[in-house]
Amino acid sequence: MAEDTTNTQTEDKKLDNSSQFLSFSLGDEEYGIDILRVQEIRSWEPVSRIPNVPKYEKGVVNLRGAIVPIIDLRERFGLGHAEYNPLTVVVILQAKVEATNRTMGVVVDAVSDVVDVELSRIQNAPNFGAKVSTEFINGLVSVNERMVMLLDVAKLLQLEKLHEDHQDQYH
Repeated sequence: MAEDTTNTQTEDKKLDNSSQFLSFSLGDEEYGIDILRVQEIRSWEPVSRIPNVPKYEKGVVNLRGAIVPIIDLRERFGLGHAEYNPLTVVVILQAKVEATNRTMGVVVDAVSDVVDVELSRIQNAPNFGAKVSTEFINGLVSVNERMVMLLDVAKLLQLEKLHEDHQDQYH
């Protein structure tokens, strides 16, 4: 019986030292978001447009009675526009931002997989080299020979700050 307890404690310790991330692609780059922040993954569908918002804000959808804003991460990060295709998906994210729960959909080129990451393997984001502003990057990790940028979901979901930062990106 003591053997089972030791194995359970080892597993618990392993779980404490690792996290799961949903990995996805934007162009040739790979990103990851904390799986606990992912509410669901949906295929791309047309949205209701909102006037006078930055170009990367695609509009809103009604998700079981809740109005959810949808942003295109590729455009938000300045990686250019890509035509949506059958692999294009919307990842619905949730996070607590300034004491309120926020829900937002982000359009990504394709979802890759769920990866287990040992927290000790996460490296700090460099101040150069990444196409994405490092304010959204929590860290970098190498997974199966590829570099994955781990994003800060709470910062992504701060729409008011996005509007202030990008007043000049209206269409």
